[in-house]
Amino acid sequence: MSSAHLASQPCVAESEANLILIEGPLRAGDVPQLCARVAAARRPGHDVICDVGGVTTADLTTVDAVARLHLAARRAGGRIRLRNPTPALLALLGLVGLTELLGLVVEMEGHPEQREPPLRVEEAVEAGDAPL
Repeated sequence: MSSAHLASQPCVAESEANLILIEGPLRAGDVPQLCARVAAARRPGHDVICDVGGVTTADLTTVDAVARLHLAARRAGGRIRLRNPTPALLALLGLVGLTELLGLVVEMEGHPEQREPPLRVEEAVEAGDAPL
């Protein structure tokens, strides 16, 4: 989605301390613990990397969790970066306006259209085409 701020630098955690893996469907009860982890993971000069590639649902509970994680990071003096959001989650965050409102930094790793050339791509040759 073009409204997300794609990271200009790779979304690489400085250490395991500032990396939080978030998996499964998020429930409202999960948010306080995740916010505490974000606040604890905050290091001066480093963003907290939230790898959301394992999040299985893109719903308003997930959107609320992302907003609250961002708020927890801001209160700790930093920000979060989302790593590997699903297209559905990224679209939903854009739809509700959080990517612009919060200035979320999103890193899409391993997506051919973003970073890597596609593998095993062969060009088709038409019978009447002249050789190069």
